[in-house]
Amino acid sequence: MEKQTRMKNTLQVCIDKVHDALFALSRDIWHYSEVAHNERQSHDRLVRFFSEDGAWGVDSHYKLATAFRATWGPVGGGDGDRVLNIGFLCEYDALPGIGHACGHNLIAEVGAAAAVGLKSALENESDLPVRVKITVLGTPAEEDGGGKIDLIEAGVFKDMDLVFMAHPAQQDVAFLPCMAITDMTVKYRGKASHAAAYPWEGVNALDAAVLAYNNLSVLRQQLRPDWRLHGIIKHGGVKPNIIPDYTELEVYLRTPMMKNLSDLKSKAEACFRAAAMATGCQVKITYPNPAYSNILPNATLANLYEKNGKVLGIQFQKEANNFSGSTDFGNVSFIVPGIHPLFYICSDAVNHTEEYTKAAGAEEAQLYTLRTAKALAMTAVDVLCSPDLLRQVREDFILAKLKQEDK
Repeated sequence: MEKQTRMKNTLQVCIDKVHDALFALSRDIWHYSEVAHNERQSHDRLVRFFSEDGAWGVDSHYKLATAFRATWGPVGGGDGDRVLNIGFLCEYDALPGIGHACGHNLIAEVGAAAAVGLKSALENESDLPVRVKITVLGTPAEEDGGGKIDLIEAGVFKDMDLVFMAHPAQQDVAFLPCMAITDMTVKYRGKASHAAAYPWEGVNALDAAVLAYNNLSVLRQQLRPDWRLHGIIKHGGVKPNIIPDYTELEVYLRTPMMKNLSDLKSKAEACFRAAAMATGCQVKITYPNPAYSNILPNATLANLYEKNGKVLGIQFQKEANNFSGSTDFGNVSFIVPGIHPLFYICSDAVNHTEEYTKAAGAEEAQLYTLRTAKALAMTAVDVLCSPDLLRQVREDFILAKLKQEDK
């Protein structure tokens, strides 16, 4: 216990010392405001941050054009060649039009700060029960496409033992369930004609899109209260006096667990096909991106994080209020034990708004961001110093997966 206390104190001091550098990193990413798959300046800035330290091994453009990896270690004792690889994940993509309205610049800062803090705590500790390595992964395109899923398929998480990240919100919550999500693209093709002179010659693709949208609205009353579907008509025609021969919808489907998505998908597809049949249009339904899983809980990690957070003054809510978001971290949580808590930065703005963009770039967010990074690093210290805790984390991981399959 004395060792853990010393290590936790060390990492807190370290993070406080580099406060200005971390804020500058976050602000630069906030100013870049690059959308998914285009985070070039953000990628370069994070690579430079770790490269300038001189102690990290840095791989730029790692597996993906705008992903990176920074590694340090291994250090410590332990028997054999087994290394405990602790990962911190950074997101840094923004939203189109409104910038960092989900605060991913702060997610990147949390990951960088926690990694730097943990490194400082490990540098002078040689008698640890395990050999430890720190890995920081830059995971682009969370808002569109699922960069973490691409990295999973590239085998990036195979040698990782624990993963940590945290997401800004309106409250502090140790465990964030999140929802499984898939996106659908629906395209209707009809036949163009003059809408006034020869309307009977046309096949109206806009009618199909409107019927489909209304079908989804009617379907909602028959859905479970914790299921979600929402969408837009992306293309509805070109001119009022031309019967539209092409329309397109984009729809998101969400359920609390991944296995429920197939039921909601079949219901939604029936709505789209019915609209095609009613109007005589052809319909094409595709799923352009891989589905995001719900987040697998890990009670041991969540409890440790909450305990450490309370020491730092974090006041936790029992559960996230009215939060039905989704993240590709869910897919990671089924591969590696991990934690993805929410952390408070303001109460007068909600995610995905211009007001939240402002809050994510404000200096006032730094207190909350850096104490979250400290709590994550302190949680990592608890696990790496206790083989029993590590075993418990792994057992929770296995049991949680089994419960998901049984429900």
